[in-house]
Amino acid sequence: MLPSLLVYGLINSVTLAITALGFSLTYGISRVANFAHGALYVLAGFSAWFFLNRLQLNYYLAAALAILLTSLIGAAIYRLALIRVRGMPLLEIIVTFALGSAALETLRYFGFFGSHYSLPPMIRGSVNLLGVPVDLQRVALVVVGASLVLFLWLFTRHTRIGLAFRAMAQDEQAAMMLGIDSDFMATLSLALGSALVALAAVVVLPLSFIATESGSNILVSAIAVCILGGLESTAGVVVASLLIGYAQIVTVTYLGPHYQMIVALLAILLTLIVKPSGLFGQQKELEERV
Repeated sequence: MLPSLLVYGLINSVTLAITALGFSLTYGISRVANFAHGALYVLAGFSAWFFLNRLQLNYYLAAALAILLTSLIGAAIYRLALIRVRGMPLLEIIVTFALGSAALETLRYFGFFGSHYSLPPMIRGSVNLLGVPVDLQRVALVVVGASLVLFLWLFTRHTRIGLAFRAMAQDEQAAMMLGIDSDFMATLSLALGSALVALAAVVVLPLSFIATESGSNILVSAIAVCILGGLESTAGVVVASLLIGYAQIVTVTYLGPHYQMIVALLAILLTLIVKPSGLFGQQKELEERV
């Protein structure tokens, strides 16, 4: 039992991390809480399916095009809608949530739902880890997740755009005084955050089928991870994913799968009560603001 909990807890934690990184990065740079995050995940999955099954492209090309398309949609969300309400957090949430809901309802209207929409595994076969059989798609998921965290660390510290992102995250006004275009950086942050959740989709969705209902689950999980870890902290996302991921696996094992989402909701509630800034958050605590 213990080896199975360790292995599948890690896999679940990595899944949470890669689906939340895009949300965290977008908020950390532009301070926009992108509530279309879950819808972009689903759109990326259906886009990959369309390129793969209707245009008969190979898997990797279909995945790359789906990531690119989702990235462009994220940039368009900012340039066409968010730029008009930038700096008004409530309106930003309403706009992104409305756009995401509209996208999911449009997919349902055109019949994009049901278990026959699925993506093939990137790699087939299985291995034994600690005596536990694990399919290679899940192993690939862990490898992609670890590589993604390393890439983001290197990108934000050793590239001009990454350094500009860090400057925006630390002090937007000072960054603008140095000649950094705030709207351009925000557009890039939405595009990159959307690309990250699209990458998560093409890696995670081969483990199940593509469902429009999963959009809300992905959004809630991403919010839970980011609130617990700290909305603008990549390290916080990793640590929070491990905590919630293992807690969910233990809950599923001993109580049942229908309690899994309750863990994420409890993480949000308890964090907001005990430490609103999260484990690694840099925002002021609630008592310091009132």
